[in-house]
Amino acid sequence: MIGEADQRAVAAQLGRPPRAVHGVGHRCPCGLPDVVTTEPRLPAGTPFPTTFYLTCPRAASRIGTLEASGLMRQMTERLAEDPGLAAAYAAAHERYLQARSELADVPEIAGVSAGGMPDRVKCLHVLAGQSLAQGRGVNPLGDEVLDLLGEWWAEGPCVAPPGG
Repeated sequence: MIGEADQRAVAAQLGRPPRAVHGVGHRCPCGLPDVVTTEPRLPAGTPFPTTFYLTCPRAASRIGTLEASGLMRQMTERLAEDPGLAAAYAAAHERYLQARSELADVPEIAGVSAGGMPDRVKCLHVLAGQSLAQGRGVNPLGDEVLDLLGEWWAEGPCVAPPGG
């Protein structure tokens, strides 16, 4: 679980109470969570494959702009053309599955990671979240997304810090 201040920050970022949060997956340089690690099953029992959930609205908005630019299609095409990139992306898929299996076993989503992995790109938010939570070098396309985002935190926190 996460502390009360982090829960309030994530609720402010999402505009709703967070669900099934296991912990803070990554902190923004501003100090607030920007990725939460979620349980693979929501409280009502629904399977939830997105283990690393990007919460920062500023980063999410910028990623939405990248998605609208056609970047996901371009990345998917590169996966088909570059065996080395495809292998690294498949390895990122396996690391994602491993992290989720350490939280709980959910047979309904066994073998399913998120973001289109392992053979296509469906959600840049997921890829960036994985790169933030598991570190650079785990997901090459997530790393590229982070590079394109630049310093989204440079303007200060995306929401008012809890209690501040």
